[in-house]
Amino acid sequence: MNIGVDARAFGMANAMVSHTSDVNSGYWNPAGLLKIEDREASLMHASYFANIAQYDYAAFATKIDDRSAWGASIIRFGVDDILNTTQLIDASGNIDYNRISLFSAADYGVTFSYARKLPVQGFQYGVNAKVIRRIIGKFANSWGFGFDIGFQFERKNWQFGLMLRDITTTYNIWNIDEEEFKKIKDAQTLNPLQNQDLPETSEITLPKAQFGMAKKIVFHNDMTLLASANLNMQFQQTNDIISSSFVSIDPALGFEFGYNNLAFLRAGAGNFQRIQQLDGSKNVGFQPNIGLGFQYKGISIDYALTDLGDQSASLYSNVFSVKVDLGIFR
Repeated sequence: MNIGVDARAFGMANAMVSHTSDVNSGYWNPAGLLKIEDREASLMHASYFANIAQYDYAAFATKIDDRSAWGASIIRFGVDDILNTTQLIDASGNIDYNRISLFSAADYGVTFSYARKLPVQGFQYGVNAKVIRRIIGKFANSWGFGFDIGFQFERKNWQFGLMLRDITTTYNIWNIDEEEFKKIKDAQTLNPLQNQDLPETSEITLPKAQFGMAKKIVFHNDMTLLASANLNMQFQQTNDIISSSFVSIDPALGFEFGYNNLAFLRAGAGNFQRIQQLDGSKNVGFQPNIGLGFQYKGISIDYALTDLGDQSASLYSNVFSVKVDLGIFR
């Protein structure tokens, strides 16, 4: 749930909280759903780790009336056809490749969003209710629940946004198949001390906050420039470029150059981290991204290339997404 969605956002280093205004707002800031005109749908696909892991996303959103909107989305991140070798070696030490089976490990996130305008002009808010489902073959599975709340404010061509994620702390409770675990525990391995302890059955996701601001500049000849910035905050000490025992802050910058509201060129940089080198020295790593987009008669096709030059130890991927304004079919 922390990776992000939509190739447009990836191209801008995920600096989206303040200006998101379409069906993908359900992820970035549900308050942005109020800016859609009718009904919208979105799809995205990306591959990670040399195509080992597949990341897919689908979303739908629609206006309820002039003051409210709702949306829903689903995310899947999974690794399929993993070799299960726990039964490869029998009790006598014989290797039998026919005892190898396959399984998948996948995480699912389903989000339901609602947005509404506030009585104060320019203010709007949105809330998310999230259901998390995680499955590791027949070995274990879990359910989790959480909530987000987001706000947006616009004044004199400036846009501001605040997104509070997992505000109640998101809990995942695991159910471990003890019979399958026993097979792992009793598997013949080179290290007799491994696979002895039952894993923890609960995990938590702590609250996080994102503050953003953006401004769109219109030039002559139908050219525009959207500049945006995010401050991504975690309330714990990490390797972020700004870090303390109370809060750690990772800034992100994104730019989108548009021509005639038809073609777009995007660039961004984020994930600024302090990296410890083997010789003991430290430097700052970051993740640069670029992207392209085309929009015509309510259909948008976007592409992003993330982590150019491998400046940091973050994920690398080609991301493709499509967004459709379903009002064109009326």
